[in-house]
Formats: sequence, structure tokens, C-alpha cells
Amino acid sequence: MDKPSPVASPIEMPFWEAAKKGELIVQKCLDCNRFVFYPRIFCPHCHSDGLTWVKASGNGKIYSYTVVRSNPPSAFVKDLPYIVAIIRLDEGVTMLSNVVGCSPEEVEFEMPVQVVFEKLNEEFTLPKFKPIQS
Repeated sequence: MDKPSPVASPIEMPFWEAAKKGELIVQKCLDCNRFVFYPRIFCPHCHSDGLTWVKASGNGKIYSYTVVRSNPPSAFVKDLPYIVAIIRLDEGVTMLSNVVGCSPEEVEFEMPVQVVFEKLNEEFTLPKFKPIQS
């Protein structure tokens, strides 16, 4: 069973195209200078339509997480257990993703992480996060 693919709107396509190249990008408002994620048409802070795409650092910290230990028969059964986390990027925006490269027992709140990319299929490459080794 194949894993489901994201359903991307035209406004999100720059994000997915950058991910295919191994780059994490977010939007930045040209008027209030704040970062924006998830992709939008207007800035949620000042309502300007002056948004541009910028390269993100790819670094952040785990804000919150859960460990999925059971899943009805689906394409994700082989991944069990897996970690779903809200990552607060250094730019201040949050992103829902997976934490990889460590066991569920090693994950902690505020753990520093960095982006890695996993090719899902020919259309989509997913940003995931792994712990930064100190």
C-alpha cells in the first residue's frame, strides 16, 4: 500500500518544488517583515499580500510531539512506532512533521532538530527533522 501524497494547491507549489531540491523555504512578509508558514495568500499578521519565499535555516526545536505506536492497517504500519511533532523553526513559525533518526524514548521537548528530506514519490519530497547532535 502506497503512502498518501500531499494535496498541494498552487500557492504551495514553491514549497514543494524547493523540498525536491533539498531546501526548506517559508514565506516572509515584505511589509511587516514576519515569517509565515503554512503558505498563504495574505500575511496573517498585517494582512498584506506582499509575501515572498525565503530560504529557512532548517533548524528548530520540538515544541510538542506524540508517538504513534498503533495504526489500523494502513501504509504507515511499517513505520511504527513513529514520532509526529510540531517543530518551532528558528524563524518562529511552526511546522507539523516527523522526527526521524532517533527512538521515541530519546525525544524531548525543546530538543534541537534540523531538517532532512525524504523522497515520497516523483512529485513530493517531505521535510522531516532529526536531532542535532551536540
